[in-house]
Amino acid sequence: MLLRISLIVAIIAGLAVGALNFVKVKAIITETRAERDSEKQQKETAQRELASTKNELQKTTTELTQTKDSLASATAAKEKAEKTADEQGKRASELSDQLANTKQQLNDTQAELQRYVTTGFTPEQVLVLGKTLKRAQDDVAGAQDENRLLSRKIERLEYALLKYQPGGAPPVPLPANLKGEIVVSDPKWNFVVLNVGEDQGVKQDGELLVNRNGQLVAKVKVTSVQKDRCIANVLPGWKISEVLEGDQVIPAFPQS
Repeated sequence: MLLRISLIVAIIAGLAVGALNFVKVKAIITETRAERDSEKQQKETAQRELASTKNELQKTTTELTQTKDSLASATAAKEKAEKTADEQGKRASELSDQLANTKQQLNDTQAELQRYVTTGFTPEQVLVLGKTLKRAQDDVAGAQDENRLLSRKIERLEYALLKYQPGGAPPVPLPANLKGEIVVSDPKWNFVVLNVGEDQGVKQDGELLVNRNGQLVAKVKVTSVQKDRCIANVLPGWKISEVLEGDQVIPAFPQS
């Protein structure tokens, strides 16, 4: 009997413990499910917020790109406008200068025309007079050149005549500042070519002293004169040493 009671008590106690455990497990399951649902809801909320944030970021990035493009376009347009304005300013300045020059030319032309008017001649007559004056100037220039040639010829003839007078001809004076150089020397025939001529004042039969480093080398006498060259013979008795190309010459009888 006692054993039966103990068994019944044990069964009741086991049932009570099982019921208690069931209640606790049920509570834990319920709590776990609630936490799971809450976490799921939070996760879904977070995913929605993340998707929304991504959309906002994409939108912001697109707007930023558009803003950058707009800014670049605006900057390019500004630079183009500034360049155009600068070019227009330069063009305006050039046109202003051209206008001023044109006005000055117009004033000069009017003044020149007025001078023609005051002469009493027609433009055709002025043109004829200008051509006549030009021909006259050319004739005068030609006559002057011819006179110079005749003067030199007369001078040479006078000097040639003096050779036949008692005492012979006097030395031919050459410009005191005349300086030249031997460019060709022929020791076999004793003649030289100098780099000075008629333009520098050299005259036929003029005599020059040849020196090298300040030392007298020889004396030469001009036999032929060209525009910027002359030929001279080495005078006998004056050849101290061989005449070489590069030797310097100065007048033997400089003009006072």
